[in-house]
Amino acid sequence: MKYKIPVSVLVVVYTPALEVLLLERADRPGFWQSVTGSQQEGETLAQTAVRELREETRLEASQYGLTDWNRENRFEIYATWRHRYAPGVTHNTEHVYGLLVPRPLAVEIEPREHLGYQWLPWAEAARKVFSWSNAEAIRELPRRAGRALRP
Repeated sequence: MKYKIPVSVLVVVYTPALEVLLLERADRPGFWQSVTGSQQEGETLAQTAVRELREETRLEASQYGLTDWNRENRFEIYATWRHRYAPGVTHNTEHVYGLLVPRPLAVEIEPREHLGYQWLPWAEAARKVFSWSNAEAIRELPRRAGRALRP
């Protein structure tokens, strides 16, 4: 069995109006998240972000504004998903990126990974995601966009 590398990306896809794309996990209905995925052998983090965007939404990062937020989160891997990693691996390091798109776009989800998607205002999206690191990244949007914080 080939194990996942415990290094991943989180890509917050958002609009100038700070609407955020969320995806519902197929393996955990009711768990909403931004685009996320593990780095593969030989990939840079940016390449991982581009690949995951394409696989999960069919969005091409080169058409929009993909930026490295230079933010890193370390967290414990949920016990439910630890079998995907080598024995003894309990933590993951996540690197955060943002993708600015011009408006809420129709995306084509990968049905093995996601049940659906929705665009939500940033504050609502931050409350809906199951991951603390995803919520923190979304809460950064107003500051990153140079706007006053209005939840």
